[in-house]
Amino acid sequence: MKDEAVEDSRLFKRDSLWLICLLLAAVMLYTSGIEDLPLRDWDEGIVAGVARNIWRAEPGTQTWLYPTINYGEPYWNKPPLIHWLIALSYRLFGVSEWSTRLVPALLAACSVPLVYLIARELFPNLSTAIFSALVYLTLLPIARHGRLAMLDGAIACWFCLGVWCLLRGRKRNSWLLGTGIALGMICLTKGIMMGVLLGGIILLFTAWDSPKLLKNPYLWAGLLLGEIPAIAWYCLQYFHYGTQFLGISLGDQTFKRIWSPVSTISGPPWYYLLEIAKYSLPWLIFLPHGVKLAWVNRHLSWGKLTLVWTGVYLLAISLMETKLPWYVIPVYPGLSLLIGVSLGKVWHKKQSAYFWQIFLSFITLICWLGSVYYSFIAPVPQIDLALILLVVAISFTAASVLIWLRNRHFILIIAGGFYLALLLLFNSSHWLWELNNDFPVQPVATMLQAQTPSLEKIYTNHPYFRPSLEFYSDRLVIPQSNEQLEQLWQGSQPAYLLINSDILPVPKLEGKQVLGNVVSWQLITQINN
Repeated sequence: MKDEAVEDSRLFKRDSLWLICLLLAAVMLYTSGIEDLPLRDWDEGIVAGVARNIWRAEPGTQTWLYPTINYGEPYWNKPPLIHWLIALSYRLFGVSEWSTRLVPALLAACSVPLVYLIARELFPNLSTAIFSALVYLTLLPIARHGRLAMLDGAIACWFCLGVWCLLRGRKRNSWLLGTGIALGMICLTKGIMMGVLLGGIILLFTAWDSPKLLKNPYLWAGLLLGEIPAIAWYCLQYFHYGTQFLGISLGDQTFKRIWSPVSTISGPPWYYLLEIAKYSLPWLIFLPHGVKLAWVNRHLSWGKLTLVWTGVYLLAISLMETKLPWYVIPVYPGLSLLIGVSLGKVWHKKQSAYFWQIFLSFITLICWLGSVYYSFIAPVPQIDLALILLVVAISFTAASVLIWLRNRHFILIIAGGFYLALLLLFNSSHWLWELNNDFPVQPVATMLQAQTPSLEKIYTNHPYFRPSLEFYSDRLVIPQSNEQLEQLWQGSQPAYLLINSDILPVPKLEGKQVLGNVVSWQLITQINN
């Protein structure tokens, strides 16, 4: 008994050390440079706007319970758990990009040690748990989307917490309470449909692996305890707003996305497979071997969990008509476990597939060529991007040599080199490339704030909404056709128009007064206004 206690103490200290190291590495990576770039469309601008309304609401208005956006319009898209936390961040640190992204980034960072803990419950080898966590830590989609003011990094965190509590609950039933609470957090973060999907995955795995747990009162008590706050919030919205809330929140913004694309955002059934293939390198190389091992070991808990987790979730989102890149985020912890298994086998058997050698060498060559191009050939040299590719190229070159020599330490070289490259990327202007899709909003927002009254509606010939522009300007900016703009101009009420002749022909407007020009945008109003 004494020897067993000593061994348990040693394992606890070792696990604690790894947990601390992984958490610190994740926090440093996911929060580094989050204040350097402006918020992007769509989710960041919307989430920040809702959180700011909660933060600056007068006491007694209950805006925290009945969230609003823009000029007090009800916000029914998603439940407000993350918005509450960001509003708290605003109260502590003020409104900025850093305080907006801090809470989602920290939650995403917490999912890294949770992946390690899940792997420790599933695998006998410490190395497999370490590799699973390192893979997850350095996956570009997780590191990039996790640091944004979005909901998906938090969803990955809550789901990893729920899975870990379930695995712990097989030995000590009281841990099952945590599974239900985590699912409740998911429902309060992204709605009932996400809770049903991820809860279904947990129940399917439990039915396959440990069916006796389905009769355990702790599991159902946890589900009840976790769902009560979410159900209460939905009920309060219904009593406050009526059936219109249900039609939009549960209809248009939730279940309708299954059979109808939102705002024409759709794609083929293999859309998410392409997303994984594009952004999961270099770890994607080792995924097929991990899937094969999971299928061969489908009689073991880890095989069952990874197959159900990745298979059911990917099937569900692939069948949905609405396709958005961040919908795939919750599958990456499961993929990391599969890749971790593959790397664990290599670590212990010191063997590697010929395919890995060829593919990694090819990626290395591409990185070298990219670094040379952005240094010397590009019309406008981008030294910071060239440096990032150079770091990847050097580390992958070393890893390629080691893998050809069948030296297992190539895994550590890839993880360390890619971590450093991501750190450089997140401290550059390149990591949020969606900002290049449209005009920069901050100069235009500054002009709107300076030249228009507070709570004023601005009309524009821009073809679609820019939530980030509305957040930074603190004005409602409404897209209109030229005909609609002309009608507004001829109306009896004063109108503020934000016009860009590069987008559409400027409407025929007489008697205009130019209030400002910036970034090819012109703010005008009637002379008599």
